[in-house]
Amino acid sequence: MARIVVEIPGERAYDVVVSAGQIDRLGAEMRAFDGNQKALIVTDTEVAARYLDPAKASLKQVGYQVSVITVPAGESAKSVECASEIWHAMVECGLNRDSVVVALGGGVVGDLAGFTGSTFMRGLRIVQVPTTLLSMVDSSVGGKTAINLESGKNLVGTFCQPSLVCADVATLATLPEREWACGCGEIAKSAVIDSEDFFFWLYSHTDQLAAREPETVKEAVQRCIVFKASVVARDQEETKGVRECLNYGHTLAHAIETEAGYGVYSHGHAVAQGMRFASRLAVAHLGASMEFVQTQDALLDALGLPELQLKAEPERLLHLMKGDKKVRSGKLRFVLPRACGEWEVCELEDEFVLEYLQAWQRSIL
Repeated sequence: MARIVVEIPGERAYDVVVSAGQIDRLGAEMRAFDGNQKALIVTDTEVAARYLDPAKASLKQVGYQVSVITVPAGESAKSVECASEIWHAMVECGLNRDSVVVALGGGVVGDLAGFTGSTFMRGLRIVQVPTTLLSMVDSSVGGKTAINLESGKNLVGTFCQPSLVCADVATLATLPEREWACGCGEIAKSAVIDSEDFFFWLYSHTDQLAAREPETVKEAVQRCIVFKASVVARDQEETKGVRECLNYGHTLAHAIETEAGYGVYSHGHAVAQGMRFASRLAVAHLGASMEFVQTQDALLDALGLPELQLKAEPERLLHLMKGDKKVRSGKLRFVLPRACGEWEVCELEDEFVLEYLQAWQRSIL
C-alpha cells in the first residue's frame, strides 16, 4: 500500500491511498478522520454494477447510514440538470453539514459529486474513490470540481479539496481499452511537464503499461499523484502561474470535445491531440526542438493515442478556444513546453494559432 499525503497551505492535509482492494477498506479509512453517521455515495450505472455493493458494505460495517444516488454513465451527466437532481436528492436523503459525500467512479462522477457536495449547504466533506485510470492519475487529486455547459466544458465549478482519496488499482483490470488510453493521455501530460526522469521512465515502460502490469500501473499512478500534489501545494487555485502547467494540451482538447460532442472522443485522447498541437506551437514560439516533438509523438502513439482525424473549421475551433476559462483579457493562453520539465504559459495571437489550426486540418486526409 502507498500512502501519499497532500499538504496545501491553509487546508487540512489529506491522504491519497493507492492499493489493490482499497474499496473493501474504504469505511475504515474514512473512520480515521470522520465520526459522522450519514454518507451519500454518488456513482454511475456502470460502476454501480461492479463496485457499489462492496463500497456500501464497507461503510455500513463501520456504522455509516448509507444513501446512494446513481447517475447515467458518461460525460452527459456533468450537466446543470443532473446537478440539480442530486441537490434535491441530498435534501430528500436528509444530508446536513456533518454528512460526507463519496464519489465512486471515474472523472465525471468525481467532478459531479465534488461540485454538488462542495456547494450543498456551502460544503460537505468529499471522499474520492476513483475507478478509472484518468481519475486516479489526475481528477481525483487537487480539488477542482466542475460541470459542463452547452457552450463549453468545465465552465461552472469550485475548488474543494477532498478529505480522502482511495485509489483501488484492482478496478483498472476491467477498464475498457478506450478508457485505459484516456488515462494514458493524462499520464503522458504529467510526464512531459514534470521531468525527463518521468518522461523517459514512461517511454521505456509503454509495453508494461499497455499490458497493465500491476507494479508498473501502480508506479505510474503514484508518480502522477506525487507530481500533481506538489503542483497543487504551491498553487491551489491557479493564481500563481504554477498550476496552469496542468492545462498542457487542454486548450485545444476542450474545444475538440465541445465541437465533436461530449463523449465522441475521450478526454485523454483529446488532451493528447492538444499536446501534439501545443508542442508544435512551442517549436515556432519558443524554439523547442522538433526532436522533442517527434519523441512526444512516438510516446503518444505507443500509448494508443494516435493523431485525431477530426474535420472541423479552424475558425470554429479558435472561437471555442476563445471561450475557454484560461483566456485572460481576450488573449489565448497555452502551456508550451521547451523540453521535458521545462514549460511556459504564453499568450498567443489569434492569427498565429489559426495558422497552426489550418495546418492541422490540411494534414487530415
